[in-house]
Amino acid sequence: MYRQIATIARYTLLEALRTRLPGLVLAAIALLTAASFFVHEIAITESARLQTGFYAAGMRFGAVFMAGLYVLASMTREFNDKGLDIALALDLPRSHYILGKLAGFLAIAMLIAAAVSVPLAFFAATQAVLQWAISLACELAIVVALGLFCVVTFSQLMPAASFVLAFYLLARSLTAIRLMSAQPLTGADALSHQFIGWLVEALALVMPALDAWTRTAWLVNQSAVWSDIGIQAFQSALYIALLTAAAMFDFYRKNF
Repeated sequence: MYRQIATIARYTLLEALRTRLPGLVLAAIALLTAASFFVHEIAITESARLQTGFYAAGMRFGAVFMAGLYVLASMTREFNDKGLDIALALDLPRSHYILGKLAGFLAIAMLIAAAVSVPLAFFAATQAVLQWAISLACELAIVVALGLFCVVTFSQLMPAASFVLAFYLLARSLTAIRLMSAQPLTGADALSHQFIGWLVEALALVMPALDAWTRTAWLVNQSAVWSDIGIQAFQSALYIALLTAAAMFDFYRKNF
């Protein structure tokens, strides 16, 4: 069992290393690092803080984009090239295939998080950079697990990418939406507003509040509390488990 999962994870990781993904990550790091030095030069005050914040905020979105898009493109290509049919024709349970792919994608997410955090070691304190990197790795892990689930469910790139993008944007803005829903300017007693408030609170129970993850303030102001990082790691493990279970359920009911 574990040997099959490890083999699939290994080849998934090798596939990523042999594509243009490493070059894309390095290009993004070089581009944002150069741009951050430009911001440092044109800033009038607090140039070091602006440089760190610019790089961290830009690279966070870039890492999410690269990791999520790679998972979607890789799985879609495997479906279209009939590589999945060949794999399932062997003595390979579908659950092992999903777990192997997930393990490989999680390893890719960890490597991306580690790579993009290296320049920050020259801009911010070591503890803050380590916390930022761990939180980014957890965030990317949720994104790749969500991408795997969406490709298995929708079987097409555009619907899967749209769902991942919508989920991520909603998770990043959910706290602000809750605040606006709790303190409306008008119509607080309207039934429609109460219904929207209940809907927002229900979403908050099942979605991660990603606005509290990978915060730039840890790098430029004060580092996070390690217990908060541990809570984020636990939440990411829980969401990954739920998304993996959902992906397996959809994968088993498909006919190939």
